[in-house]
Amino acid sequence: MSVQEYLDKHLLSRKIEDAVNAAVRAKTADPVLFISNHMKKAVSPVITKIKARQILDSRGIPTLEVDLHTNKGMYRASVPSGDSTGMYEAVELRDGEKNKYFGKGVLKAVNIINTKISEALVGMDPQQQAQIDQALIDLDKTENKAEVGANSMLAVSIAACKAGAAEKEVSLYKHIADLSGKSSTVLPVPVITVINGGKHAANNLAIQEIMILPVGANKFEEALQMGAETYHHLKDIVSEKYGSSGCNVGEDGGLAPNVSTISEGLDLVIEAIDRAGFNGRIKLALNIAATGFCVGKKYDLDFKSPDKAGQNFKTGEELTELYSKLVADYPIVSIEQPFDKEDWEHTKVFTALEHCQVVGDDLLTSNPKRIERAINEFTCNALLLKVNQVGTVTEALEVVKQAKDGNWGVIVSHRLGETDDSFISNLAVGLASGLFKAGPPSHGEHISKYNQLLRIEEELGSEAVYAGEQWRSP
Repeated sequence: MSVQEYLDKHLLSRKIEDAVNAAVRAKTADPVLFISNHMKKAVSPVITKIKARQILDSRGIPTLEVDLHTNKGMYRASVPSGDSTGMYEAVELRDGEKNKYFGKGVLKAVNIINTKISEALVGMDPQQQAQIDQALIDLDKTENKAEVGANSMLAVSIAACKAGAAEKEVSLYKHIADLSGKSSTVLPVPVITVINGGKHAANNLAIQEIMILPVGANKFEEALQMGAETYHHLKDIVSEKYGSSGCNVGEDGGLAPNVSTISEGLDLVIEAIDRAGFNGRIKLALNIAATGFCVGKKYDLDFKSPDKAGQNFKTGEELTELYSKLVADYPIVSIEQPFDKEDWEHTKVFTALEHCQVVGDDLLTSNPKRIERAINEFTCNALLLKVNQVGTVTEALEVVKQAKDGNWGVIVSHRLGETDDSFISNLAVGLASGLFKAGPPSHGEHISKYNQLLRIEEELGSEAVYAGEQWRSP
């Protein structure tokens, strides 16, 4: 075949002429680079290869990383994992070989991605997120994604979402906003963990987290500064009151002083806020994680003290009274998982008091059926979104819409086993969630997510909007 025949067969003469004309109109200083980029844009994007590997998360436990290749680039994603997995959330696929990573390897998932998923998706347009996610779902005949694994699906789904954004030549958060039908983006209020307890820390505090919300900041950058300064002041206060050992941290990176009551921990945080000079500008939130200390139909607030276990049982009614008093005494605006995952009755009663936002975590596990029931029964009024509980980007967008349609608040949340992937930062902005939970201002897996929000705010410039006091409905 001659050169001319080749040009004619592929219609290259016209395409090259169009590219040259475009370069002339643009008066480009580098015509070769301009023409190259112009020709590249003329090629329809397709997925050409998907490669998965096993990596370690922030706890040293295996998780998945995926490289998704298109004819225009490579896009990488990694997925987190929770400390505990609820029975109503999508299933992670693990190897189960006890002699390797205690059975928590993900090589089965790696193989499924490199074969079954790759075969299904190669040739698809990465801009078509819904179709890609449906193709992933169609590969698994179970309701909870037990065959292919939610971790397998999510890693590929996120990588495809990044590729779609790149093809559209827009930032990832803007692509997510487009996918969700939103015309505007909002920087979320960070829900910053400062004290760890519960099963995440070796102290006597029954609840899992005490958190701060810098709602009085004017922009995200200021909010992060307020949160970080308060955290460091708290560290100094804890050291002064409990000694250097009091500055040990929990598994999530929050400080873990040996406080025995919620009030004792809250008093420390209030003192830190005062010392930092942010009185009235920072609100508080609690993650009770009550499923962890529910025994039968009662709650053991001393479950971590062997000599006291069973002596401080609370009924659901008594816990409701305790929370009501805490909200009256402290600037608490949100309480997460105040009762057991199956205690719909007391969660509903507490929500009806309208003391604060009541967030469903174990109660909901980001499951649309559980969310629907909770909305219909007025059980809680906020969703803690953990994308790996759902399985795909599209399904995450759908449950957020479901929550918003129910006039709920939404918190986009990290997991205990994290990676340095900052996808959820983009997700929170694109969905205008209002709140974003990524742990304390320490440890790389948390900081990577906060730093990405700083970059997004910088990119948006004068168009950046911080949720602030409007965090419930930004």
